[in-house]
Amino acid sequence: MTTFHDLGLSKNVLSALEALGFDKPTPIQEKAIPMVLAGNDLIGLAQTGTGKTAAFGLPMIERLLAEDRRPDPRNIRALVLAPTRELVNQIADNLRDFVKKTHLRVVTVVGGASIHKQSQMLERGTDILVATPGRLLDLVSRKSVTLTQGRYLVLDEADQMLDLGFIHDLRKISKLVPKNRQTLLFSATMPKLIAELAGEYLTNPLKVEVSPPGKAADKVEQYVHFVPGKDHKTQILRQTLNDNPDGLALIFSRTKHGAEKLMKHLDHIGFKAASIHGNKSQGQRERALKAFRDGEIRVLVATDVAARGIDIPGVTHVYNYDLPEVPDAYVHRIGRTARNGRDGIAIAFCAPEDIRLLRDIERLMGISIAVASGEPPVGMPGPGGKSVKGRGGQRGGQGRPARPQGQGARGGQQRTEHRAQSGSQSGERGDGTGQNRHAPGRPDQKHAEGRNRNHAGGRPGNNGNRNGQSRRQNGKREQA
Repeated sequence: MTTFHDLGLSKNVLSALEALGFDKPTPIQEKAIPMVLAGNDLIGLAQTGTGKTAAFGLPMIERLLAEDRRPDPRNIRALVLAPTRELVNQIADNLRDFVKKTHLRVVTVVGGASIHKQSQMLERGTDILVATPGRLLDLVSRKSVTLTQGRYLVLDEADQMLDLGFIHDLRKISKLVPKNRQTLLFSATMPKLIAELAGEYLTNPLKVEVSPPGKAADKVEQYVHFVPGKDHKTQILRQTLNDNPDGLALIFSRTKHGAEKLMKHLDHIGFKAASIHGNKSQGQRERALKAFRDGEIRVLVATDVAARGIDIPGVTHVYNYDLPEVPDAYVHRIGRTARNGRDGIAIAFCAPEDIRLLRDIERLMGISIAVASGEPPVGMPGPGGKSVKGRGGQRGGQGRPARPQGQGARGGQQRTEHRAQSGSQSGERGDGTGQNRHAPGRPDQKHAEGRNRNHAGGRPGNNGNRNGQSRRQNGKREQA
């Protein structure tokens, strides 16, 4: 069995890991750490929840300690870029745990927080700066920070940064960091644009891949409810939450408006719930995440801003109340459960207008998601391109009983039938149509969610692809 002692880390770093209870590296850590220590540029591909932060953070810290120097005022030694505030804070918290007994200093800069305070924090220089691209460029333009001493550049969740329209910011930032740097690119998926980005920024990179793109965590059990409309989604959701009172449930909505409306409805009917989305301040988002992590609330409703920024091992259920427009987002959403070797359940709701989205998700993942209730439309293409022929309550003839929604149904010992009735008490609509389009202001302000439909490559048959890409650059950047 490989241990961290076998990977070439120093006593200081190993001592920090031991204090944190780390003993065995994950596959991405085992493969990446020696390569980064050797000074190679690296492309790391791994599903969410596999320990990517330690995979790049530990060897980077090791090399910074070996150099034994301090940054000049308003300068940095290493830069980590991430797409959202939540992810920046999560990365920084992990790195601070790793450097506790060293002189290394970790600073974060994100939108939605005081830029004046951030300028003050950067005055005496920082060893590791973790930032969202838009706010970093704001600080550079104010001459609050320069990147001329940066020798390490990490692009974390690079595919989401591209989805949110950060490509131009990344190009600007890469020109500000010296060319003789070590660049590490980590991502859960490897679309064509990521390959192009790697060719542009990395020099003879090595590649580490521990799971195929589009693959969910092994211990996530996935189910789908076919429903006639949103009222039925809300009725089934309410019942499944009641069936699992001790679980931690993360519910994804496509839009800010929809997330807030659903959260208020759940709170009104007795569930301890909170929401995080782009209309929430940084303080509100942090308080909601803390309450969820501490178990003070059991239900968190979120937009895709949270899909990669939540690292809470106790999440038992992920609900796709609205299926995402971009299939990759589904993988990242359900990656919020079954973390660190735990089991987890992912439940999706599919209305008639969502059939294309479900088909795209199944095609990406190469699976047929088991049906928990309702009927898929006859003729719906499966992941292999074959049409469905009346599958009853099962998907694709896999011979496995469809799981009801709750953990209480493990082992197939029971099945709960949900007969959703029209006129459910909630009337949830939450589609947010027209809510967040072309909001004015800086591109890193809070008007980006629900716009993944303009994902690079566009929809099949969509003639508005150029306009979509433009919108993604100017209005779809929920970073902070």
